[in-house]
Amino acid sequence: MARDIQITFDCADPAGLSAFWAEALGYRLQDPPPGFESWKEALEALGVPPERHNDASAVTDPEGSGPRLFFQKVPEGKQVKNRVHLDVRAAPGLEGDARMAALEAEAERLIAHGGTRIRRHEPAPPLDFGHIMMADPEGNEFCLD
Repeated sequence: MARDIQITFDCADPAGLSAFWAEALGYRLQDPPPGFESWKEALEALGVPPERHNDASAVTDPEGSGPRLFFQKVPEGKQVKNRVHLDVRAAPGLEGDARMAALEAEAERLIAHGGTRIRRHEPAPPLDFGHIMMADPEGNEFCLD
């Protein structure tokens, strides 16, 4: 039986990082619980002190097919390269110059939202069609593929 999964990010700024990943993936911030117009209203009603309002955040696929991404505040910063990373499929079906142009355009869009370009890997057929290695605003590596 296949299981649903959630991908969890340890981070310093859950609200900021969730906004970046919502933009990168075409996701949306998770809605507040039923009966509340906003997360602020829900957190206040639950008695969560204001200094803890940015302890967690989540984004979801608006179509319901992709995994939920959960962002939780931790005290320590990122230490080393990720052993697991996301590949954001930004140029499916494209090859050669058209593929790399689409990846470059997406890299520029994400840089405008706080991402960082690390390096470009040129196509090396038959197995590598080229990709761009990036980092989110807190330094978590991902690839535009």
